[in-house]
Amino acid sequence: MRGEEYVPYVVTLLFAAALILLVIFRQRLLRREAGPGVMIGNGQTIGRRSEQDDYFSSVATECGTLAVLADGISGLAHGRMASTVAVSAFIREFVQLEETDDYPSYFTRAARISNREILHRLGGGRGGTTLVAAVIHHSKLYWGAVGDSTISVFRKGQFIPMNSKHILEYELEARYLAGEITREAVARHPMRKRLINYLGYDGFKNLDVSPEPFSLQKGDKVLLCSDGVYNTLTELELEGILTRRISANEAAEEIIQAVEDKGYKHQDNATVMILEQMR
Repeated sequence: MRGEEYVPYVVTLLFAAALILLVIFRQRLLRREAGPGVMIGNGQTIGRRSEQDDYFSSVATECGTLAVLADGISGLAHGRMASTVAVSAFIREFVQLEETDDYPSYFTRAARISNREILHRLGGGRGGTTLVAAVIHHSKLYWGAVGDSTISVFRKGQFIPMNSKHILEYELEARYLAGEITREAVARHPMRKRLINYLGYDGFKNLDVSPEPFSLQKGDKVLLCSDGVYNTLTELELEGILTRRISANEAAEEIIQAVEDKGYKHQDNATVMILEQMR
């Protein structure tokens, strides 16, 4: 090789080496952001709505890995604002968290801050959002939830629900069990799916918080879903995706693709986050 050809050859090798190092660094950074032993995947579609009211985010600190998903109430104005404010507040408060045994107080504090800020921005108008938040720390799951978005753990082909939905149907079920109304009255009630608690509601008191940490096993997948996912796909359809040997992000993307493949005329916004316990 002649001298004048050698210089560009060396430059090319150095550039290639630098590119490889950059890719390796980025991969390690992404793994670090997801937290030790936890891989995160997410997927989202606007559906047939004119605006995306779902909002989500995640962050990893010394206190664990946090994933937050909020579904702005599309039937009210300012759904996008409400979901964005709520998720941002939960992320902000978690970054400031220092005590790893104070998760219940964190969930409660972040929810009250979110509710207060949303109401302030609404200025007397109508708006609000559901929210589910999950923290994984040392293979323990902690969660907080308000509204009808869901948190569940998928383990060995089974879904383990974590939270209950804050909808009128649950109050009607309690009345049915107390003998006050009939099963038919529950099923036929036109408002049974109406939210009875959410962020941005002036009657908001608190969100549900995990009574105790849930111990995760290797391979467990924690799912956070807006109603656009679980109202479109059955558990059997979700199971078919989650049991495949694919990454958390690939699974989330396939779930959203399955939602879009349904082609429903009035498809709601749909968002899913998956946190997989790797060890």
